[in-house]
Amino acid sequence: MLTIFGPKQRFCDGISRRSFLQIGAFTFGAVSLTLADILRAEARAGAASNRHKAVINIFLGGGPPHQDLWDIKTEAPAEIRGEFKPIATKVPGIQIGEVFPQIAARMDKCIVIRSVVGASGGHDAYQCTSGWPHSSLRSIGGRPSIGAVAAKVLGPVDPSVPAFAGLAAPTKHLPWSDAGGPGFLGPSYAAFKPDGPSRANMTLRGTSIQTLADRRRLLASFDGLRSDLDSSGVYKTVDAMTERALGVLTSSKLVEALDLSKESDKVRARYGDGKPYQYQYDGAPTANDHLLMARRLVEAGVRVVTLSYGRWDSHGENFKLVRDHGGKLDQGFSALIDDLDARGMLDDVTVIAWGEFGRTPRINKGAGRDHWPQVSCALLAGGGMKTGQVIGATNRLGEYASNRPVTFGEIFATLYHNLGINPETTTITDPAGRPQHIIDSPVLHEVV
Repeated sequence: MLTIFGPKQRFCDGISRRSFLQIGAFTFGAVSLTLADILRAEARAGAASNRHKAVINIFLGGGPPHQDLWDIKTEAPAEIRGEFKPIATKVPGIQIGEVFPQIAARMDKCIVIRSVVGASGGHDAYQCTSGWPHSSLRSIGGRPSIGAVAAKVLGPVDPSVPAFAGLAAPTKHLPWSDAGGPGFLGPSYAAFKPDGPSRANMTLRGTSIQTLADRRRLLASFDGLRSDLDSSGVYKTVDAMTERALGVLTSSKLVEALDLSKESDKVRARYGDGKPYQYQYDGAPTANDHLLMARRLVEAGVRVVTLSYGRWDSHGENFKLVRDHGGKLDQGFSALIDDLDARGMLDDVTVIAWGEFGRTPRINKGAGRDHWPQVSCALLAGGGMKTGQVIGATNRLGEYASNRPVTFGEIFATLYHNLGINPETTTITDPAGRPQHIIDSPVLHEVV
């Protein structure tokens, strides 16, 4: 039931103002809006909020070995092929690495890209969150990430829930926990990061909702003065961030989305927790619970969720690392697909897992693989795409793309398309007042 609360007031007939709003009708000009109309509108709004388009971007920081995940090279010599064998999937003719049996059973809902090219070679998430190289528009703050663009172009689904959230746990190598920056759009479009100390600041302690509302009105009273004095845009950013903080405090929706205890033991068990954390070093943990949290955040209204999963920089003990990280990713990614599908969300939510580059075809003396920006891979699911297929191929040794090279820009054009943003025509204005295209590549025609 929709109830509009406020200070109690009594009318002359003894009916309180609150009761009147609950049982009466609102009249605006010649339009009469009954309670039944309001409830129907509320139901439609609730249904719409559950059907918004979203992206869950899983960054495999460190650079996963493409030839040990979804592009097994059975015809290569042993010093290149490595330990893993291919296994059949639900889609005839498609094989992937043996550590991913659950993903193999859901390949009809997935897309494997084996020929991602154009990696800059940096140990960071920049290209995997924006689709652009670091050098693009660096002088004015750099390109905004997809989450920042979605927040700017589409805005929030719910005023109390940020459009863009980053779940990356803090890492010693800081670029591996980058959720994607706002670039030239500025801090007001940065990702909301609930991990760490900020989680404790999301609840009211010793302050009532009424007091908070009074403070909001007090802040608003300064708006005129601020707009007159502010020529740098600083106050505008502060106001936007203050509004977002107040929205979080006055709504329980986001806090509840982050509370995994709301899920059943059965659901949490399907995802797993990714523990014990192995081979983490200076990178991210294999936090499977972040995948579940990402689904809950999307349900609450977040449009883009990014998270950093594992530390894949396998210069040594590559095969032990892949067995550990890969098996845990297999469980969490598969649980996320099943969860989204069961809730009727899979066609609306695009899930992608990928890293900043691939790894060397030749195995080194430490049983590891080194950096190889020449080619890498990606795994996608959902989003209403044409799934159950493989795009691109590498040569026999996994050295380069031998068929259908795919750029970061093409992948991001597809992600934008899936969000409902036209990548060909949408522009955002930079600080100099110039319109900038959000991406300069076409969508993947194979999946749209």
